[in-house]
Amino acid sequence: MRIIEAPCLAAVLICAMITFAGCSTGTSDDYSNLMKLISETEDIRMNAQDLAFFLATHNFDATPKGDYAIVKLDSRIYKVVPNGAQQGLADVIALD
Repeated sequence: MRIIEAPCLAAVLICAMITFAGCSTGTSDDYSNLMKLISETEDIRMNAQDLAFFLATHNFDATPKGDYAIVKLDSRIYKVVPNGAQQGLADVIALD
């Protein structure tokens, strides 16, 4: 059984590397993709922790910080604040 486990583990690792190679890497389309995702999604109960997790699952470099999330795109930093019942998921503010 152990002889089969090693090749399976190697195959899983290779698949994971291929998947992550296609992740967001800071292209000029990233800001557009972020805005599209935020405008197409709504959740009045989402807090900063949930927002950062949601963005990270969509391949954005997002980290919760207090009542907002920090998103790094194209060497720029954005403050993304959940907006509750307002239209869209969050408000985006460039910090630099």
